Amino acid sequence: MEITFLGTGAGVPSTKRNVSSAALRLDSGEVWLFDCGEATQHQILISSITLSKMTKIFITHLHGDHIFGLPGILGSRSFQGGESEVIVYGPKGLADFIDTAIRISGTYLRYPLRIVEVEDGIQVNESHFSIKVALLEHGIDSFGYRIEERDKAGTLNVEKLKALGVQPGPIYQKLKSGSSIKLENGQTIHACDVTGPTIKGRHIVVCGDTRFTEKTIDFARNADVLIHEATFSEANTRLAYEYYHSTTVQAARIAKDARVEKLLLNHISSRYQESDVVGLVEEARNIFENTDLMEDQTSVQIPLRKASST
Repeated sequence: MEITFLGTGAGVPSTKRNVSSAALRLDSGEVWLFDCGEATQHQILISSITLSKMTKIFITHLHGDHIFGLPGILGSRSFQGGESEVIVYGPKGLADFIDTAIRISGTYLRYPLRIVEVEDGIQVNESHFSIKVALLEHGIDSFGYRIEERDKAGTLNVEKLKALGVQPGPIYQKLKSGSSIKLENGQTIHACDVTGPTIKGRHIVVCGDTRFTEKTIDFARNADVLIHEATFSEANTRLAYEYYHSTTVQAARIAKDARVEKLLLNHISSRYQESDVVGLVEEARNIFENTDLMEDQTSVQIPLRKASST
């Protein structure tokens, strides 16, 4: 997995930071987009992301810096020949926004579009992932998304199988899926005897705009990656509260208490210049060392977890 940050700014774009958007590329090549601020498709043009691979879009909330690029993305995907279904998740009102934009502009989509308006606590289960939703604390409904990859079977011990007289073929797939097989000599081979430890699925948590809230700690518990806004520095804690945002230090406290593996900060106010970035990162790292502050077009790899026998 790899996540590419297409926009890491807050509120309005600056010369260095576009407004909010990030793209998660799965191992399969499929792309899931999180938020879609104005000019996101321009950011995609200078990235390695392709619209035809985009199958899901998650909107955290309906402020303009998170959705004003959405009609353009949907239209461009159609113009570029995309035909596979796209599912867009987001708060109540998202369907009206999309339907109105497409209808009034006369945009024709050559692919099926499904819009799912989410609520606090819902969970979407798919074959390889589950998607959990939590309502955060912002001026309007703003959601966090937790993407949980399902555990994967361990690696087949091919040498052991060959020693047992089992040659590569469909039988390997059955064992890989966890089934047992019976050989012609009557011997039964159980999957657990010829596969390595289970590989635990990766968990990624993406938060929308939010004040510091204890709820996020539980929601992000033990995640591989937490993506959290840090609109303000610690010196502006009061301002962060008044505007329903978080500081670098507050995000780091959540990461520490939730025991996440890595914290990625985004949604940085344009009041901070490039010379301020080092100080912002240091504030967070004083609380949670494994923190990085994201720049536009930065990509971060999310490696497989180590195999576990438990």
